[in-house]
Amino acid sequence: MRRRRTLTGDEQALWSHVTRHVAPLNGRLAEPAVETPPQPVKAEPAPSGKSVAPVAAAPVRPPSPPPAPPLAPIERRLKQRLSRGSQPIDAVIDLHGMRQAEAHDALRHFILRGQAAGHMVVLVVTGKGGSAPQERGGLFEERGVLRRVVPHWLRLPDLRPAVLGFDEAVAHHGGSGALYVRLRRRSRTDAWS
Repeated sequence: MRRRRTLTGDEQALWSHVTRHVAPLNGRLAEPAVETPPQPVKAEPAPSGKSVAPVAAAPVRPPSPPPAPPLAPIERRLKQRLSRGSQPIDAVIDLHGMRQAEAHDALRHFILRGQAAGHMVVLVVTGKGGSAPQERGGLFEERGVLRRVVPHWLRLPDLRPAVLGFDEAVAHHGGSGALYVRLRRRSRTDAWS
C-alpha cells in the first residue's frame, strides 16, 4: 500500500493561499486531500516524577465563513428600462487593453466603490476580443480573455457581497463585450465598519 506524504510548511502556506480564493462546489468545504501532521503537546511531569510521552492534539479547524449570497440574473423589465434609457447606468468602467491582474484589481475597486456610493446598476466593458493578434502582444497573446474571466471574477467571494447579479448588455451598450452589473445595497452594519 502506498503511503501518502505530508505537506511541507511552504506547501501548506501555498495551499492555504489558493483555497482562500476558491469557492466551494455545492456548499462543500474545500480542503486538501493530504493529511496534516499532528502537533505534539508538551509533556507534563507525572505525579510520581516519571515523564509522560507527548500526546498528539486534535487539529483545530477555523469556523467556515458564511455562504456567499446567491447571484440573480438582471430582471427582464430592468434590462428593458436600461435599453430604452429610462433607467440610468450609474457608472461605467472600460477594461479594454488591461492585463488580467490590472483589470481584476480595477474591477474589484470599481464594484466596491460603486456599492459604497449607492449605485444600482453599473456597466463593465470587457471588449469582445477578436481573431487578429494584438499589436503589443503579438501572435502569442490570447484575445477575449477579459470577456471570459470577468463573469468568473464577479462570482468570487470577494465581490459576491457587493454583486446582486449581472447580464450581457444590449447592443448599443456593448452587447457581448459588456455586462450590466446590479449591485447590492450596502447594509447598515457595512456602513459603520
